[in-house]
Amino acid sequence: MSETVLRSRSARGSRLGSVVTHAVLVAGAVAMIGPFVWQVLTAFKSQPETASVPPTLLPREWLWSNFSDVFATLPFGQQLVNSLIVAAAVTVGQLAFCSLGAYAFARLEFRGRELLFALFLSVLMVPKQLLVLPQYQIMSGLGLLNSLPALILPGLFSAFGTFLLRQFFATIPKDFEEAALLDGAGRFRIFFSVMLPLVKPALAALAVITVMHSWNDLLWPLVVNTDPASMPISAGLTSLQGQEWTNYPVLMAGALMASIPMLLAYLALQRQFVQGIALSGTKG
Repeated sequence: MSETVLRSRSARGSRLGSVVTHAVLVAGAVAMIGPFVWQVLTAFKSQPETASVPPTLLPREWLWSNFSDVFATLPFGQQLVNSLIVAAAVTVGQLAFCSLGAYAFARLEFRGRELLFALFLSVLMVPKQLLVLPQYQIMSGLGLLNSLPALILPGLFSAFGTFLLRQFFATIPKDFEEAALLDGAGRFRIFFSVMLPLVKPALAALAVITVMHSWNDLLWPLVVNTDPASMPISAGLTSLQGQEWTNYPVLMAGALMASIPMLLAYLALQRQFVQGIALSGTKG
C-alpha cells in the first residue's frame, strides 16, 4: 500500500475523529445550558403556561411582572444583601485561614506534620449532613440562631481549601524562601510578601469555589435560620414552593436574579480559576 493512500486514510480518520469530538462537546454544551435557557423562558411565562401539556417553549406573552412579584412576595433585597455578606465573609475567612494552614503543611518542618495533614484530609470523607447537629448545638449555645454569624462561622475554614493551596505551595521552588531568609526576612514576611503573590491563581480558584458554595448552600441556612429577614437568598427562595401549589414563573424569576451575581463573579475570575485548578495538581 502506497504512502499516499496511508496518508489519505490517516487524514480521513483524523477528520472523522475531530467531527465526533466536536459533536460530543456540542451535545454536552446543549445539555448543560438547556436547563438555564428553560429557567429564563419560564421566568417570563404565565402560571397556566408552565402547566400546559404539551409544554410550550416560548411565552405567549412576556410577563416582566414576575420579577416585581418576587420583591412583593419576599424580602428579596434583604436576603440578597445577606447572601453577599455571608459569601464575602466566608470567602475572606477561607482565604486567610486556609492559606496559613496550607503554607505550614507545605513548607514548615515539624513533628507529626504528615499525620496531622492526613487527619485534615480525613475531614473530606465525613458527609456534611453529619456536622449539622453539632454545629446547630454550638450556634444555639452561643445564642447565634437567626443571625448572620451563624451562617458565617462554620464556613470560615475548609479542609479542601487547605489541600488545594498546599498543593500549589508545594510547586513553588524553595529558592525564593532561601533568598528571603538570607535577606533577613521572617516567616510571616516571607508568607505575605513572597509566597502569597505567587499563589494568586490558586487563591482565585478557591475564592470562586467558596463563593459559589456559600451562595448556593441550602441545608445549613434552613436549619439555623427561621426568620426570613436573616435568611440568604438560597433559603428564601424555598418559601416560594408550596405543598400544593407553586408559582413557578415567580420562582424562576427569583432564581434567575439570584444567579446573576455568581455568573458575573465566575466570568471575572474565569482565567484565574482554570489556571489555579490546573496548576494545583502538578506536584503532590
